[in-house]
Amino acid sequence: MSAAVSVPGAPVALSTASVYPENCAAAFATARRLGYDGVEVMVWTDPVSQEPGAVKALSELHGIPVLSVHAPTLLLTQRVWSTDPWTKVDKSIELAQEVGAGTVVLHPPFRWQRDYAREFFDGVALREHESGIKLAVENMFPWRARNREYQAYLPGWDPVPLPYDNVTLDLSHTATAGSDALQMAEELGARLAHVHLADGTGTARDEHLVPGRGAQPCADFLEGLAAGQFSGAIVVEVGTRKLTEEQREIDLSEALAFARLHLATAPSLKSS
Repeated sequence: MSAAVSVPGAPVALSTASVYPENCAAAFATARRLGYDGVEVMVWTDPVSQEPGAVKALSELHGIPVLSVHAPTLLLTQRVWSTDPWTKVDKSIELAQEVGAGTVVLHPPFRWQRDYAREFFDGVALREHESGIKLAVENMFPWRARNREYQAYLPGWDPVPLPYDNVTLDLSHTATAGSDALQMAEELGARLAHVHLADGTGTARDEHLVPGRGAQPCADFLEGLAAGQFSGAIVVEVGTRKLTEEQREIDLSEALAFARLHLATAPSLKSS
């Protein structure tokens, strides 16, 4: 007789970016309704996402924990909180501490942020040590235009060879970069602290498709995490901007089901 399959404890969370252009409040309501384990708050122009008290109130109202905070270090959030990148990082750490999140996701510095880039390794390590919060630097990709490739990030878009203690691996970004997500996860080892679950077809555009709809090995990747007893958060970060409310719910339900299925079907978790 087969024993019950043991599902690993890695939580599957919903990024508030996955409901854009809806707001942070809508993301918490959606996460509760669909059965997600938590939320990643993308700090955005939405004032609620910038206010620890408001975020904490939403978390308590819906019974949905905030597992991570995404700092406003995107190109489109350059003026959120401050134009100074370290101020953005520090305020993100403060938000995480106040709402009980253990991880802050960061993009690497842009090429024109030379002073920030020069201090980045030491600044990240110091803040992790002082705060107890993981600062998980995200893999990015080269920018491409007119058949040319631009290196937009310093020290680089690939975190694998760089001395970060904690890394976020985004599977839409691996598609855009042409990276091997499985190899990156293996090389990162214990430094892989956080996952953005999405998909992509390998175009120059960062697509953030529902997992299973692109060319990334999302199923194998999740099964590998489960087999390795990954304990970080797996955050669904998909684009639903052009969808109706009903279509958005279908896509976010499908993404959650995909994650749960493949976390539960890792070879080492199957009982004979």
